[in-house]
Amino acid sequence: MRNSNHLIGLLNFFTFLLSIPIIGGGIWLSSRANNTDCLKFLQWPLIVIGVSIMVVSLAGFAGACYRNTHLMWLYLFVMFFIIAALIGFIIFAYAVTDKGSGRPVMDRAYSEYHLEDYSGWLKDRVTDDSYWGKISSCIRDSKVCPKMRRVINGAPETADMFFLRKLNPVQSGCCKPPAECGFVYENETLWNPGGGLVGSNPDCTRWSNDQEQLCYQCDSCKAGVLASLKKSWRKVSVINIVVLIILVIFYVIGCAAFRNNRRIDNDEPYGEARMTKSQPSRIQF
Repeated sequence: MRNSNHLIGLLNFFTFLLSIPIIGGGIWLSSRANNTDCLKFLQWPLIVIGVSIMVVSLAGFAGACYRNTHLMWLYLFVMFFIIAALIGFIIFAYAVTDKGSGRPVMDRAYSEYHLEDYSGWLKDRVTDDSYWGKISSCIRDSKVCPKMRRVINGAPETADMFFLRKLNPVQSGCCKPPAECGFVYENETLWNPGGGLVGSNPDCTRWSNDQEQLCYQCDSCKAGVLASLKKSWRKVSVINIVVLIILVIFYVIGCAAFRNNRRIDNDEPYGEARMTKSQPSRIQF
């Protein structure tokens, strides 16, 4: 492919431009990391991803445009490991999110989530005390629960209206007590014990009307986060499959550019060496 160098250079120029806003987002999160553990928890993956894309793009761009065989070799070497890592991540993501889903609740439009429905590495990671402290801080700082509140004609929505809402897993698990606790609805994040006995679920005693506590330490909240992660990781895996296909195309074009550079370095005229070899030699008498 004679134009492979130009094509791989152009493609890597666009990926280099893509890395700039990614790194900028990570730096912005870093500047605000002293305010919230949520942002501190997210900043480094963005910066690492952005810098990796930038370095690989620069190597591929310079190697293709300047016909630098060593840079192209480095580009292909790193790209190989990026492709292998993506394949590993896709397999891993599907493996750790194969279990767990919401349970329907009678007379409710939303589902509820139970920690015992989940297992494996992701569950252990989320429920670890050090990680859960960061995750619960993330949820609290994002104001997920306060944003649930709705006011109709100056008054909170009624219980019947709330029960018809389709809550996401985090809202269902972290912002209200489980239905089996029998609490009486006052508003979206204010529930009082009913006249009967409180359910046997340990989350019934963990629930607090303190707006800074709510059910952030409940198993249902952890299960809601796992359900949300499962959904997010599945979406990311689909995107990663698309990215993987694109990277494989880049890699194939890069291999063609690398071979073209080697041919030029060895002073081989394009196409002639192959044609000469294909013709049988004549025996001279």
